[in-house]
Amino acid sequence: MNKTKVILDTDIGTDIDDALALAYLLKEPRCELLGVTTVTGEANLRAEMCSAICHNIGRGGVPIHVGCDRAMLVDIMQKQAQQAAALGAWRRDRFATKNTAVEFLRATIRANPGEVTLIAIGPMTNVGLLFATDPEIPALLKELVLMCGMFRLVGGEWNAINDPHATAVTYGNTMHAKPPRHTSFGIDVTRKCVWPAAECREKFSGIPVLAPVRDFAEIWFQRASHITFHDPLAAACIFHPDICQYETGEVKISLHEPTLGWTVFRPDAKGPHIVASEVDVPRFFDTFLNTIKQ
Repeated sequence: MNKTKVILDTDIGTDIDDALALAYLLKEPRCELLGVTTVTGEANLRAEMCSAICHNIGRGGVPIHVGCDRAMLVDIMQKQAQQAAALGAWRRDRFATKNTAVEFLRATIRANPGEVTLIAIGPMTNVGLLFATDPEIPALLKELVLMCGMFRLVGGEWNAINDPHATAVTYGNTMHAKPPRHTSFGIDVTRKCVWPAAECREKFSGIPVLAPVRDFAEIWFQRASHITFHDPLAAACIFHPDICQYETGEVKISLHEPTLGWTVFRPDAKGPHIVASEVDVPRFFDTFLNTIKQ
C-alpha cells in the first residue's frame, strides 16, 4: 500500500475537531504520520493532548513538537488550551515551552523533498514562520492543505484572523516559492459537517482511538451544543479528495483594519490556490467513521 507522508500542525485544545482530525490520521491506513506540531497559546499543553491521543493507541513514538505560542505581529486571541483540563491521568509525554516545531518542519520536509503533505488546522504562525525563514520550503512539499479562510461568504475565519500576517505568508502573498498544490477548506464548506452533542456521544462510544477525545469533548460541550467537523474534513480529503468539489483561483489576505486577516478569493483557472466549493456530507461522515473504527 502506498502511504502519504503527513505532518499535522494543530491548535488542538480549543475546538474539539482538531483532536478528531488527529484521531483520523492515526487510523487512516494510507497515512504515514511523520509528526505533529502545535501552535498558539499554551502550545506545550496542546502537545500533551496530542501525546495522550497517540499513547492511547500505542503510537507514542509519533514525534510531537511544541510550536509558537504567539502571533507574528498581533496579540493572539487564543491564549489557553481549555481542553487540557481533561488530561487527567491519561498517559502522555511532557513538553517544555521551547519552540522546536519550526526546525522540525524544516528538517523533515528537506529530508523528504516532494513527498510531504503538510496539513495546518490552526492559526498559521508555524507555517508562516517556516516559509518566511526558509523560502524554498513550500516548493519542497507535495501539498499544503489548510483548514483556513472563508471564500464564498464575507467575513473573517478564526484560523486566518488569529495571525493574519502569518496567513498572508502561508498563502504566498510574498515572494517565496509556492507549493506544487495548495488546497484550502474554508468555513463556508466545513460548517456543513455538523453533529449535535448527543449524536457525537452516541457515535463516539466504544471507539478505542477516541477514548481521551471523549474526555476532551466534554470540556467542549460545556460551551457548545454540537461539533462542526472542520478539521476532520480537511484531513479526510487528503485521502478521499472527491468528498469535495473544488475551484481554482487566487487567495489574498487583507492586512488592514477592519478586515484584518480576511481571505479574498478570486476565481482563476490558472491561479495558485484550490479551494473546496461543495462537500458530500453523508459520504464524509461515512468515511470518517469507517476509518476511526478500524
